[in-house]
Amino acid sequence: MSNTNTFQIIAGEHRGRKFSFPDAQGLRPTPGKVRETLFNWIQFETHNKTYLDLFSGSGALSFEALSRGAKQVVSVEKDLKAFQSLEKNRKLLKSDKIHLFNQDALKFLDQKSDQTFDFIFLDPPFHQNILPKALKALSKGNFVAPNSKIYIESEVEMLESEVAEFFSQKIKISKQKHSGQVHYCLIEIL
Repeated sequence: MSNTNTFQIIAGEHRGRKFSFPDAQGLRPTPGKVRETLFNWIQFETHNKTYLDLFSGSGALSFEALSRGAKQVVSVEKDLKAFQSLEKNRKLLKSDKIHLFNQDALKFLDQKSDQTFDFIFLDPPFHQNILPKALKALSKGNFVAPNSKIYIESEVEMLESEVAEFFSQKIKISKQKHSGQVHYCLIEIL
């Protein structure tokens, strides 16, 4: 693990807390600047909400949501080293509000959900055509409901018409930006 493999919680109960994570293929933690923008977008809606963090990686989004008062966070990460790091960091926080799954996110989504989530973080590995499959599975598996919001990080700009194809509900891209090679947006289920 190199010294550069750390992230810091931006705000909330665990503000300033640093976490480390291992090197893993395709692991790109959401940069602090992008995380801050995302949580500024949703800052008045974060408390006591449920979160699903698919392709969790370092856990930066999960732990930020937890710090900001999440009721429940479900994090899914298939890489064993990254998962073990998530588990170690969860134990440091002594939180029973975060549930970790060492599983492929698409396989996780294949199981119909018995609950919908207020927020879904979707940051799959780039250039592997995973995003369309994940969006389709989210809709099909009952993970979203009206007023759910999906945060996406992608190598390409998201178009509302393309995302809408995956959902039976109406959707709207309410926010969209890019930083370097990363495009990110917030989608609302209407």
